[in-house]
Amino acid sequence: MPFLDTVNLAPFIWIIAAVVLGIIEAVTIQLVAIWFALGALVAVIPAAMGLPSTAQFAVFIVVSAVSLICTRPFLKKVMQPQNQKTNADQVLGKTAVVLQRIDNDHAQGRVQVLGLDWAARSIDGSIIPEGCKVRVEAIEGVKLLVTFME
Repeated sequence: MPFLDTVNLAPFIWIIAAVVLGIIEAVTIQLVAIWFALGALVAVIPAAMGLPSTAQFAVFIVVSAVSLICTRPFLKKVMQPQNQKTNADQVLGKTAVVLQRIDNDHAQGRVQVLGLDWAARSIDGSIIPEGCKVRVEAIEGVKLLVTFME
C-alpha cells in the first residue's frame, strides 16, 4: 500500500497510547497513569518531526519521570484521606453513669453520657454496678468501653 509507506504512523500510535492511558487513569481511583499519558502526548512531537523511535521513547520516559517526580508528592499529600471525627468521638474521656449493671459475660450494661444512652462493656471485664461513675475509654462498634472511676 503506497499510502501507508508515505504516512508516519508514530504520532497516531502515541496519541492512541495517550488516550488509552487517560482512560486507564479515569477508571482507577488512584493516580497511576496520568504521568504516562502526559509523556505519550508529548512524545507525539518528536514522532511528528520524524525522529527515530529511540528519541520518541526518550521523550516519553523523561516527560513521564519528570512529571511524576514533580507532582506525585504534592498530589499524594492532597489526596490522602483525612479521618473525620464523628459526634460519637465527643464521649471519649467523658464521665458516664451506669444505668444498667455492666457485665461482659452476660452481654449487658448501659451508661448515660452527655445525655445519651449507650450500650457499654468494661475494658477489664469487671462487673460495674448500677449508679457508679465510669470513664469512657474507647468506642467499639456501638458500644462504649469503660473503666470504673473510684
